[in-house]
Amino acid sequence: MSPVDIPTIGSYIREQREQAKISLRQLAQAAGVSNPYLSQIERGLRRPSADILQQIARGLRISAEALYVQAGFLEDRPPGPGVRDAVLADPELTERQKQMLLEVYDSFRSQAAGRNQTVPGETASADEQEHRSVPELDQHRVA
Repeated sequence: MSPVDIPTIGSYIREQREQAKISLRQLAQAAGVSNPYLSQIERGLRRPSADILQQIARGLRISAEALYVQAGFLEDRPPGPGVRDAVLADPELTERQKQMLLEVYDSFRSQAAGRNQTVPGETASADEQEHRSVPELDQHRVA
C-alpha cells in the first residue's frame, strides 16, 4: 500500500467540501466525526483511516473510491479496452449507435475522473454533485 499523502488528502477533502458549499461543522456531523478531528484531517495533521474516508465521502456525497485514490489506498488505472471493443464488435448496432455509446461512455469517464468542471457561478445539480467523482471500481486496483 502506498503511503498516504496527508496534506494532499486533506486539501482534496476541503476542496470537495467547499465545492459542495457545506461548512466544516456540517460535514463533520454528516460524516459522524468530530469538528476538531475533521479540521486536523483537512489541515494535514491527521491521517484518516479507510473507514473515516468512507464516512467523509458519504457526508460529501461522493464516492469513497475517489477519496481512496486521492489518499493512495487505490491506484488509478487507465480503462481497459473491454468496453470499447465490445461496443465496436457488436454486429447489431449501427455505426452511429456505436459512436453515440462511446461518446456517452467517454463523457461518464471524464465526469468520473473529476475533469468535468462546473462553470463558475453555476451550481451543479444534486445528481451531478453526487456522481461527479465516482470512479469505476474496476478501473482501480489496490496499490
